[in-house]
Amino acid sequence: MEQNPKSEGKCLFCGKTFAKAGMNRHLKTHLEQKAKTGQPGFSFLLKIEQHPRWGKSPYFLSLWVNSEARMKDVDQFLRDIWLECCGHLSAFRDPQARRSGGGMWGLFEADELLEQGKMKEYEKLMEETSGEIPMSRKVKDVFHTDLKLEYEYDFGSTTALQLTVVAAFPVKADKKIILLSRNEPAEWLCDLCKTAPATQICAVHIWDEDSMFCDKCAKKHAKVCEDFADYAAMPVVNSPRMGVCAYEGGVIDQERDGVFVKNV
Repeated sequence: MEQNPKSEGKCLFCGKTFAKAGMNRHLKTHLEQKAKTGQPGFSFLLKIEQHPRWGKSPYFLSLWVNSEARMKDVDQFLRDIWLECCGHLSAFRDPQARRSGGGMWGLFEADELLEQGKMKEYEKLMEETSGEIPMSRKVKDVFHTDLKLEYEYDFGSTTALQLTVVAAFPVKADKKIILLSRNEPAEWLCDLCKTAPATQICAVHIWDEDSMFCDKCAKKHAKVCEDFADYAAMPVVNSPRMGVCAYEGGVIDQERDGVFVKNV
């Protein structure tokens, strides 16, 4: 069953609920006001969502990032809220830089620089050839308004994200990274009964028509899928990595990391 749950979240500042499409326009008004009264400095409003090449998705994050934070801080935040399962590798890439890179010869040269211990030269060349951004770089030296970056976690069972810098502000963020909004748990319905909220997903059948189940229908699926009872049963969580590898949820904003609950 193809599902298209609505995507909306609550604003950290005022508590009002907005659709994904309008959330960051709303957040900009709050941050513009913060810029008038907050500590002078520099910060960015960042929108993060599943990469468009993976199709439409309800998942989104809106982050307020201080300019002195580093790319590794953003990486760790994404791992903690959406991704971390087995300590996989990850990378940020600028697709514009990659398209202007030097191809395979550039990569050979990068290997030589790495062998020689010339890390600054190596990082510069890698950015030119593959668009990869060093994790040690400060966001103020990377981000600018309307920038779009690609991010990948796990180069095997990959979760691909797109980061968009929505706006920049002349004020320090209250912390390195602040979660301003996140989509509320999506209303995924059981693929069998089509009425009850899904609570479990089958990692073996994740790309099949029937892969999400309520607790009652999960018992039915276990009778026809031995792998489900053995290892493939995984919880429905509020993340684009749901059902992949060993991911069972994050450690940030855990109250929004569970199953959709209808208001009675």
